[in-house]
Amino acid sequence: MYGLLAGIFSVGVAQCLVLGYHAMMKKHPKTSYIQQKRDYEWLEMAKQHLFQPEGLALLLCYLSVSWHFQWLPESYYEVNTQICWIDVAKQLLVQDALQYGCHVMEHSIPTLYKKTHKHHHVFRNPVLFDAFQGSILDTVTMVIVPLYITSQVVHTNHRSYVVFGTVYSGWLTLIHSEFEHWWDCYL
Repeated sequence: MYGLLAGIFSVGVAQCLVLGYHAMMKKHPKTSYIQQKRDYEWLEMAKQHLFQPEGLALLLCYLSVSWHFQWLPESYYEVNTQICWIDVAKQLLVQDALQYGCHVMEHSIPTLYKKTHKHHHVFRNPVLFDAFQGSILDTVTMVIVPLYITSQVVHTNHRSYVVFGTVYSGWLTLIHSEFEHWWDCYL
C-alpha cells in the first residue's frame, strides 16, 4: 500500500507544482502567449482540473486497481530500490509513442473520434486546464491503455515508475499550456 500512496502523492505534488508555475506565468507581465489569450477564472479552472472525472480521478482509479490486483510486473512492487533513470526515459518514450499512436488513431477513425477525442478539441484556444478535459473513453484510450502497455514493456522498479508518473503527469498538463515556456526552444 505504501508504494501506491507514494506514487499518488508524488503525482499530486507534481500537479501542485505545475499549477503554481502556471499561476506565476499568468501573473508575470512579460509572459508570452502562443495563441489568442483566453479569459477565465483561474481558481475555478484549477479546481475543475484537479477533480474532473476524466482526468486525475480516472488515473487514480487505474493506479489503485492495477496496484491492488497486481496487474503490473513484479518488479514494480519492489519499493526499496534506486531510481533507474534509463528506465524512466524508456517509460517516457514508450508512453509518448503509444499516446501519439492512439491520438492519430482517434483522429483517423471518424466514429471513434466522435465518441472519444472530439470532446477534447472543442477548445480552439486551449489552456493548461483543458489538458484532461474530454471524455472518459478518450482518457482510457489515450492515457490508461498506453500506461498499462508501457508497464508491460518496460519492467522497472517502484521508484522509477513513480518518477515516470510524476514527470509524465506534469508534462501532459504543461503541453496544453497557453504560454511559451523557457524550454520550448530546446524541443
